[in-house]
Amino acid sequence: MARYIFITGGVVSSLGKGLASAALGALLQARGYSVRLRKLDPYLNVDPGTMSPFEHGEVFVTDDGAETDLDLGHYERFTGVAARMTDSISSGRVYSNVLENERRGDYLGKTIQVIPHVTNEIKDFINTGDDEVDFMLCEIGGTVGDIEGLPFFEAIRQFAQDKPRGQCIFMHLTLLPWLAASGELKTKPTQHSVKELRSIGLQPDILVCRSEQPIPEKERAKLALFCNVRPESVIAAYDLKSIYEAPLAYHREGLDQAVLDAFQISPAPRPDLTVWQDVYDRIHTTDGTVTIGVVGKYTQLEDAYKSIKEALIHGGMANRIKVNVEWVDAELFEDDDAAPHLERYHAILVPGGFGERGTEGKIKAAQFARERNIPYLGICLGMQMAVIEAARNLAGLDKAGSEEFDHEAGGKRFEPVVYHLKEWIQGNHPVTRNLNDNKGGTMRLGAYTASLAKGSKVSEVYGATEIEERHRHRYEVDVTYREKLEECGLWFSGMSPDGRLPEIVEVRDHPWFIGVQFHPELKSKPFEPHPLFKDFVRAAKEVSRLV
Repeated sequence: MARYIFITGGVVSSLGKGLASAALGALLQARGYSVRLRKLDPYLNVDPGTMSPFEHGEVFVTDDGAETDLDLGHYERFTGVAARMTDSISSGRVYSNVLENERRGDYLGKTIQVIPHVTNEIKDFINTGDDEVDFMLCEIGGTVGDIEGLPFFEAIRQFAQDKPRGQCIFMHLTLLPWLAASGELKTKPTQHSVKELRSIGLQPDILVCRSEQPIPEKERAKLALFCNVRPESVIAAYDLKSIYEAPLAYHREGLDQAVLDAFQISPAPRPDLTVWQDVYDRIHTTDGTVTIGVVGKYTQLEDAYKSIKEALIHGGMANRIKVNVEWVDAELFEDDDAAPHLERYHAILVPGGFGERGTEGKIKAAQFARERNIPYLGICLGMQMAVIEAARNLAGLDKAGSEEFDHEAGGKRFEPVVYHLKEWIQGNHPVTRNLNDNKGGTMRLGAYTASLAKGSKVSEVYGATEIEERHRHRYEVDVTYREKLEECGLWFSGMSPDGRLPEIVEVRDHPWFIGVQFHPELKSKPFEPHPLFKDFVRAAKEVSRLV
């Protein structure tokens, strides 16, 4: 039976609950325990799949095809435990399930209420897989006091009551603001946050306090006294140069020991932090810098491309080089020369995305990288833009484009080299879609196998001829153009096992030019960089040495 750790937040949002949860999971693993991390989000969307990246950052995708919050990416990157569909739930999904049950008559004519029906649905979700791991870490999105979060707080209160005594603990993350005018840290916001938490029946066992300044013993003692926690369970969380310092930083502050003490686990197993010490060393011991331009359309919010940025950092760690990631708005040169915007980068990456806005700039970025022999990595839409560029400028298909853009404009402006995928095989079952389907959850989602051509660049990079990667898209490159494009030097070096769907393209006689239909960034970790990002940064490093 798993022990449960519920992580809540107070005072303000975006304090780093997901990072704290992930780092704690890594520390428990370092002590020999198995862990699983979950996210409970109070928003009413069924999942983040239809949200703009400006609303909630990137959408993280699991192997089994769930579209989830970006915090699940943190969980995977820090623990290496592959997230599943059962690790993410929102108020929208909870209410949807409850209403479906009601329509089927599962409640036998009862009046449907938040308590017990909604809270029971949440508790059932939390309890899934109870016997699989030693510790289950459950992060509650939002901050205490948010009206939409109340059913979740009530559910975890009930859940802790239902479990044997000592089976659940609560960790509360808050902010200690520094007032420069008076030169002091203020504990009152944290006191009020804990008071709000206690008013709904939850007493934190551990306080994690974000602070820009060291927490004096006087303030630490005050927090312990007024928030009713032990002084050693008041954990400081300072700003770090890299998020990958978090496990070591939290260990120095005693977070993992405080958790084990709260569960009365004694003697506690000694931690083996070798992996995280190596990660720390690779972050801080580098030989030079490469600058990589990420050409996208959500460049105003870095969280929109969170996994890509982290995967590039992982690639830098593997090559012991610092990666300077710069965001380039693709719209800047849709009607202009791309060279002035791109010529100072050692490599160019074009990420995934939806819609036509910025695509002509992305096509120009692919052309610039191809013609200038600059390393290029195109991901999802970035691969499709590379194919369209080759079709226009190498194969003579001047009107090459995507059916997605024609659909948005309501006309037939392009020759659809990229088309809307209407049928594919998922597992052993056929899946069909059309343009008028609902947007949410109707894409090609999750892990699919790809076969790599022998002698190709990608087979060399992966060291394999068969791989499995995660997808999130509804448009595909039309394989009927394969022969014409390959005659021009664009090699379809990765295909679905049935040969119908292009998965990878690469430019022959180019130092490093690869486009992939999937999202390799979702599987990269600091202690296990993804092969594509590792080799992409290596290629950028070689370019930087020539400049």
